[in-house]
Amino acid sequence: MEKMDEINALIFDYGGTLDTGGCHWGRFFWHAYQTLHVPLTWQQFAEAYVYTERTLAKQQVIMPDFTFRDTLKTKIRLQVQWLAQKGLVKTDGQSYVEPDTLLDFLYNKVREYTFESKEVLAILAQRFPLGLVTNFYGNMDVVLREFQLDGYFCHVVESAVVGVKKPDPAIFKMGVEALGVKPNEVLVVGDSIDKDIIPAKQVGCKTVWIKGETWDGTLQKEACADHVITRIGALRTLLKL
Repeated sequence: MEKMDEINALIFDYGGTLDTGGCHWGRFFWHAYQTLHVPLTWQQFAEAYVYTERTLAKQQVIMPDFTFRDTLKTKIRLQVQWLAQKGLVKTDGQSYVEPDTLLDFLYNKVREYTFESKEVLAILAQRFPLGLVTNFYGNMDVVLREFQLDGYFCHVVESAVVGVKKPDPAIFKMGVEALGVKPNEVLVVGDSIDKDIIPAKQVGCKTVWIKGETWDGTLQKEACADHVITRIGALRTLLKL
C-alpha cells in the first residue's frame, strides 16, 4: 500500500467516477430502463447503447455548449430511435418508453451522485490541487458549471479538446504536467481498470479504483490499483481528512 503522505495532488476521472458512483454508464442506463419497466433484454439494450456511443464518437452530435442534461437527452434520443427502428419499443400513445421520463430519472440520479462527489471535492480542494482527466465530448466546462464543480479543478484535460483519449497514458501525463508535480506524487481516482488505473500507473501515478458494476454486470477483481474503495467518500478516510 502506498503512503498517503507522499501525495501532493489528485486527478479524477469524470464519467462513472464522479457522476454514477463507480457504475459503468451502460449499466447505469440499463438500470433506469429496468426501473421504468421498459420491456427489453440486456442484449437488446446493449446493442442500442453501443450504437449510440459509436455514433457520438464518429460524429459531433454533442455540441460544446451542451449541458449534461442536453447530453443525456441526446443519448436517450439515439438509443430510443435505434430501438424503435428495430421494433423493440414504441414511443406513441401506447408508449413502452417515455424519453422525458427516462431523462428525468437518470438526471436526478446523477445529481445525487454528483452532490456526494461535490462534498468530497470541496474538502480535498482545501488541501490538494485537483485535476480532471476525462474522455468527454468537448463540453466538460459547461457540465462542471452545471453541477457547480468548476471551482474545484485547477486543470481539466478533456479528450475531445486535447486530441488524446484514454486508455492512452499520454492523457494522464498531460494531467500530471498541468498540475506541476511529479507522477509519483499524484493519486489518480477512477472507475475503470483499463482506462484509468492501468494507464495512470504506466505514467507513474498512484491509483485509487472506485470498484463498481462493470459493463458485463460483474464486479471486477481487485487487480493492480494501489487502493480500492466503493464510495468516493472513502477518500477522506484514505487521505486522513
